[in-house]
Amino acid sequence: MATNVLLPQWGMNMEDGLLVKWLVKEGDAVEAGQPLVEVETAKIESELETPVAGIVAHIMAPEGTTVDVGTIVAVVADPGEDVPRPSTASPPRGPRVERRKPPGAAALGQRGRGVQVTPVARRLAGQHNIDLDRVQGTGPNGRIIEEDVTRAVEAELSAERRPAVQVVPRARQLASRHGIELSQVQGTGPDGRVLVADVERAIFTLAPSGVAEVIPLKGIRKTIADRMMHSAQSTAPVTLTTEADVTEAVRFKEELLSRWREHRVRPLEIDLIVKATAEALKEHRRLNASVGEDEIRLLKEINVGVATAVPDGLVVPVIKRADEKDLLSIAREIREMADKSRKSQLSVDDVTGATFTVTSLASYDIDAFTPIIDSPQVAILGVGRVAEKPGVHRGEVMVRSMMFLSLTFDHRALDGAPAGEFLRAVKQKLEAPGWMDSEHPKR
Repeated sequence: MATNVLLPQWGMNMEDGLLVKWLVKEGDAVEAGQPLVEVETAKIESELETPVAGIVAHIMAPEGTTVDVGTIVAVVADPGEDVPRPSTASPPRGPRVERRKPPGAAALGQRGRGVQVTPVARRLAGQHNIDLDRVQGTGPNGRIIEEDVTRAVEAELSAERRPAVQVVPRARQLASRHGIELSQVQGTGPDGRVLVADVERAIFTLAPSGVAEVIPLKGIRKTIADRMMHSAQSTAPVTLTTEADVTEAVRFKEELLSRWREHRVRPLEIDLIVKATAEALKEHRRLNASVGEDEIRLLKEINVGVATAVPDGLVVPVIKRADEKDLLSIAREIREMADKSRKSQLSVDDVTGATFTVTSLASYDIDAFTPIIDSPQVAILGVGRVAEKPGVHRGEVMVRSMMFLSLTFDHRALDGAPAGEFLRAVKQKLEAPGWMDSEHPKR
């Protein structure tokens, strides 16, 4: 029986994917779980696998094509089965781009030469009516990337402003970095061409006051900006802050240092925080949820995302079923994810499925802050540094290790009281961490 292989939605914000490279051809025999095609999305590159064994009967779209989530990209049939080519597959959105085409506008180009185009670059070209056949790709194997289209847009705008003036490439790059409007630069080259020296002179007179460099908002930075803006506009965020006495947690972590030495794992505060958060979520299910326009969904699995800094942004690897794992297992998984992050080896599965997120600025000596919810999750926990300060313990003033915890929650999904109860539960579990030890029964 034939099986249609669809482009899945890897993450709540995925809308489409670029078919980068087919790993099979029509007529090939495949095993269940075998990769069929390399797919690139706005967040990650991965491989789409066949769910069944059989023969590749049809490949529905060529390499370099951008297709929507849910589109049939391949058909796998039983050996000897004669399967007609499906006619219900969603139309691919590349190589031909015709969206947002204004009346009388020129065609955007078919890219019939087999050159690949990233989804972000294709969308940008559609927005600005850029003919992709005229864009020189600088990505791997000549792939057209966002920067290539951006340069093409700038070139067309410049041509519209000053059609008779030419600009040498280095001068254009220098002007872009410093926010210089080239239409205001007097060119001293042949036929008024703008030279590097012209732009350098203009920097002192035309550059915005105090601006040393203009950094384009693109790539992972642009993705984060879009998601955070969406969260700010689509949620009703409220932040609660409490201070936890983590003296016992720090002492417990030091005890684990010698016991975990044989496992080659150094205990960290984040290990205890993720474990305490997962346990608190078991008791306060309203925080382990997602929210839409008309409904709140309480989720079965407790999957804790751990925000991790990477160059130009952050990623959120996910500890799946964190409530079912002991502290050492959580610590090992956090280290593994951190290593993958540094090497840019995180898979789609590694960064999807979070039901709650923990983010820490402790390493930057930050006490408290307001984290932004990763919608459609309903809450996020911000973790500050551990600081030694005077505190009252058992009626006496002494030096204690203190930590601020900041919980931002979506007021559409729950009120302050249940959010406060959850935050208090996390605090209490960190202040008396003996239950985390596998040698002790859980409280």
